[in-house]
Amino acid sequence: MRWLFVLLGAAILAAVAAVVIVLPAGHEEPAPIPQADPAPSRSALKPKVDEFTDPCGTFETREKAPYAVSGYWITPTSNPCTWRHQLQEIHNVGGDTVIRIGYGLQFRTVDRRGRVKTRDGAVDPLYKGCVEDGLSCYKAAERDLKEAHPDNRIGRVYVYRTDESFGDGIFRCTPMERAVDGGKKRTYFRLIAPPDGSDDPTCDFTKGTSYDLILIAGGADDSLTKLLDLGDQFGVRVFPALPLAPRDPASPIRANRKHIGTLTTVTRRILQDYGRRFAGRESLGGVYQPFEVQMSDTLAANPTLEVYADQHRIVAQELPGKPILISPYLDGRKRVAFGQTPEQVAEGFKALARTGVGIIAPQDSRGTGKVGLYWPDERGDEVDERLRPVVGETTYKTAYHGSTRDYYRAMAVARDEMIQAGHDVQLWANVEAFEPSGDEPCARQGTRGKTDKKRLDQAVTMAGRYVQKIVSYMWSDFMTCGSPSVESEILRDWQRPIAVDAIRRARAPQDGLEVRGYNLKDGTVTVSWSGGAVDLVVSEVGWLDEDPLEELPQHMQTAWVPFDWSQVPAGEWIRIHVKLPTGQSTHEPLHVRIDT
Repeated sequence: MRWLFVLLGAAILAAVAAVVIVLPAGHEEPAPIPQADPAPSRSALKPKVDEFTDPCGTFETREKAPYAVSGYWITPTSNPCTWRHQLQEIHNVGGDTVIRIGYGLQFRTVDRRGRVKTRDGAVDPLYKGCVEDGLSCYKAAERDLKEAHPDNRIGRVYVYRTDESFGDGIFRCTPMERAVDGGKKRTYFRLIAPPDGSDDPTCDFTKGTSYDLILIAGGADDSLTKLLDLGDQFGVRVFPALPLAPRDPASPIRANRKHIGTLTTVTRRILQDYGRRFAGRESLGGVYQPFEVQMSDTLAANPTLEVYADQHRIVAQELPGKPILISPYLDGRKRVAFGQTPEQVAEGFKALARTGVGIIAPQDSRGTGKVGLYWPDERGDEVDERLRPVVGETTYKTAYHGSTRDYYRAMAVARDEMIQAGHDVQLWANVEAFEPSGDEPCARQGTRGKTDKKRLDQAVTMAGRYVQKIVSYMWSDFMTCGSPSVESEILRDWQRPIAVDAIRRARAPQDGLEVRGYNLKDGTVTVSWSGGAVDLVVSEVGWLDEDPLEELPQHMQTAWVPFDWSQVPAGEWIRIHVKLPTGQSTHEPLHVRIDT
């Protein structure tokens, strides 16, 4: 099959070379379509049943309103029914992927009795219940180490909270390491390891040296098992979060190098346990590293990339075939010193790909106002009023180095270069489902405001051509906030077409136009320019491919219609709409121009 795919790719490239390209921006040529195998596969999981009933209610697993966004972040929850309802809602709108928000590994100190302290010096109630033989877990671990050698000591203490629980795979050296019963809601996991991350497999504690004590406050029951079970039920892949690295106090946007060794140990232990319990679970899509970095040309010097590289090596060992997903952010503002151009962001993409991560899902940063959604011929327009709290009353060309489309185009070119260099990496788009602020704040903290489906359609239009999948931060609270919520808008309006790309393509003997996008079936393509407009009904004069290429996001289609390009003046920007018989039309037209 691979040789057939290569031949098909060569034929496509030859066909492209034989026509004149229509450009969606002022670049010489569009990003090439990479030929690497996607990972994970685009093939959808199948729900176990059409409907199931449990104590939380009755749940349908049928997909009702498949939207272009097919993955969402979700938050931890203490209510066992919340995830059931959320996965049903997510699957209803075509979601096949959920990415879990996680927790951070933290360096802590203890009091004289060995009780873990908070950062402000109080006894941390979360770890107060970690008691063995009437001693705090710290004192009990210290006792056991000194019994092995009187010069052994605990040099540093780390804590990690989670609602997951773990099996014996998290331990390397029992009984020195063990689970501690914390009552009905809590199980503690006591790990002891060298501070350099080597995690000595000999379990020789007779050396008289310093060790790190790692206390994990876990759940009594394993939330990840429950989430993977729901993934099986609904046909959804799950990306659980790896521990977040401790931050550098002098520069909180960077990981603290002093603690990377211990983070590596904790990651290795958790993934060893995952490997034993979940390696065969198809609903485990991969793992998510939640430490965010800004995409920039200086990213290679950021110690956080050491975290990505270390964790990639462990994942490759313990969960072969499961990728690491990361979601860095963009900042294209001109008026801040750290704003980056599309070319600088592309260099950042390459640095991330070299760490071995499998999926890079850059935040489009429209929700935070750090990048704008606009076309090249709109650079002189005033920015969307919802962006003004971030960039003020100004034009796009004054506010930003480039548009969302410019950045994803540059990263797609970088991805192709990385694939050619042997790095198997996917580019996803993380479209932010919120506004910088608003009358209806949606976040539990901060002022992030409600957005709408029209703006999400616009974000999909700008990024969709260049990526393998579109996901969104996040389901709760942003997709379900306000009235009407974005979720309800999707359920009502999911069949509206979204066009993401248009190129000039001939089908002998006719010249024509190829459009890619969503919900193009039965559509009419409208091409308008200064000298006129023409409506072209796809089913009457053209053709539709409803599943064109594995490399494209799920549900994307390709339509072709004949069009005489000689009637359009060379160099002129044109508009392309798609309209359905229902009257639903693309919210955002494509802006393209013919290359002379």
